[in-house]
Amino acid sequence: MAGYQSMIPIHERDQHVIAAAHHILKALGATKNLSDDMRKILSDLDVHLSIMSNGGFIEVEKRLKRAEVKVLSWESSQTMIWDSGSREVSEYLEAVVEIQTVKQSLGGLSLIENGKVKECLYRANSVLQMAMSRLEEELVHILVQQKQYSEPEYMSFHSCQEDIVYDESFVSVEEETYQRVSQNTDDVSGEHIVELVNPHVIPDLKTIANVMFASNYDKEFCEAFIGVRKEALNVVIVGMEKYSIEDVLKMKWCTLSSEIKKWIWEMKNIIRVYLVSEKQLCNKILGEFGSVSSFCFVEIGKATLLNLLNFGEAVTMGSIRPEKLFNLLDMYEVLSDLVVDIDSLLFEEMGSYVRIEFHELLRKLGNYARATFFELGSAIVSDTCLKPLPGGGIHPLTRYVMNYIKALIIYDHTINMLLEDQEEKDCSITCQFLLITSSLECNLHKKSKLYKEDALSYIFLMNNIHYMVQKVKNSELRLFFGDEWIRKHNGKFQQHATSYQRATWSSLLSFLSPVSSSILKATTPKERCKEFSIAFDEVYKNQTQWSITDPQLQEDVCIANLQVIHAYRSFLGITRITDKHIKYSVDDLEKLLLDFFKGSRRSSHRR
Repeated sequence: MAGYQSMIPIHERDQHVIAAAHHILKALGATKNLSDDMRKILSDLDVHLSIMSNGGFIEVEKRLKRAEVKVLSWESSQTMIWDSGSREVSEYLEAVVEIQTVKQSLGGLSLIENGKVKECLYRANSVLQMAMSRLEEELVHILVQQKQYSEPEYMSFHSCQEDIVYDESFVSVEEETYQRVSQNTDDVSGEHIVELVNPHVIPDLKTIANVMFASNYDKEFCEAFIGVRKEALNVVIVGMEKYSIEDVLKMKWCTLSSEIKKWIWEMKNIIRVYLVSEKQLCNKILGEFGSVSSFCFVEIGKATLLNLLNFGEAVTMGSIRPEKLFNLLDMYEVLSDLVVDIDSLLFEEMGSYVRIEFHELLRKLGNYARATFFELGSAIVSDTCLKPLPGGGIHPLTRYVMNYIKALIIYDHTINMLLEDQEEKDCSITCQFLLITSSLECNLHKKSKLYKEDALSYIFLMNNIHYMVQKVKNSELRLFFGDEWIRKHNGKFQQHATSYQRATWSSLLSFLSPVSSSILKATTPKERCKEFSIAFDEVYKNQTQWSITDPQLQEDVCIANLQVIHAYRSFLGITRITDKHIKYSVDDLEKLLLDFFKGSRRSSHRR
């Protein structure tokens, strides 16, 4: 009894201390320059003091009840809090903070065994859980409703590229229209940050994050945030479908080529525009929570990046065919250009897996592109067509190879870099171009032997070597082949032209030459004139079906053919054959020679 009486004065002194503390807290709370954290601390102390004071628990229970009513009032509402105005948002958040404060204060007391305290703590937990679920819904609503995309013109993919097609017949266009896709996307050459969410709601998103993290609902916040942002990123690349490896390997080349172009474009867009912007958004909202920001960013972008990388991986599993090289080089160049970007975005450990996969795909694409480049030489050697090209014109193989290597010029730096890994002492792009054209010449010589007429085989070789020279001479290929190569090959096609002249006109000119051969001694000029006309008719019949497509070359060969005109004029002048025995006059013969090498385009000058 005496002990109990001695405690009363102490209790009274405690009440005075608590009252004084309440007074101090009230004064501090009136200060306008307090931070949110300081106000939270003062609120926590106020609850503790209320519970410790006489009748304080009743006051805490009332405070919880008021906050509970506010939270529950929104549970049946279909309206979103953030759509109702700043006052409603502020009141709701105050109620949530009040519940947090009560919960933390009750949870830290030794009175936990008290039944009323336990009941109050249970209610606080339940209401707080409702509030967190509601804030999660509000978070998703804001992110969905306030998402936005700034789409510059270059974000739309429009390809004007036509592929240099390779198949068994080497069909290709006369002048290639190939354009490097990686060059077409040079506008996305640096970071281009766009606002993915309306800037004015960033403070609201940060507030929701702060409240949910303070209540240990950080996991729920991150899951909701990541889910919405992943879906938004998927919408961005809606043009790039998700293909399995089997799908890619079964694609026809024209379809795969188109998908590769989309892939190249999406790679730059995703990494240099959207992922950079996504990382900034994560930092703005979650930057105060350390590695959480990086974790969310990696989780948001990981699936999209891996989908793009898996497509690239599937491409490297396909067969090696020369026409794929340009797309492969585009893919390699884009990844090579983005290495610094991806290393910067995913420099932390949690992004290491995607970063390693990116580097691995770059390596595989390099190996695949190099093997494809070497495949062209093998394809030329293995092209063993057994039918001669009608008319002796420019073979599709020649067009294909020369247009192919001409189109590769823009990749010279990349190809030289890929070739540096080879063991050969001189394995530059120039060396490879010379080897490729040398293989082409060997193949053309084999094809020339398919012709029955020697003159036509020379026309064929002349046409094709001349085409090669013009392709080199009139383009940047000249820098790789050099003037000595051009001079050497000029001599080659001129030599073929001379051989053609000899094979065509030697026998005909023998009819017009002075009589010296024992074979001709017994023939009269009239008979020789007749034999010449018969032989010329055969030449005309054949060579008007032959083709020289280059106008200047055709003119040069036709001028050289005029040698027969001079010989014919001299023959007629010396022999003085009467007109009735002459089938062709000199003018007739000259006009007929103009029909040579036009193929189906000739206009007959026959009488």
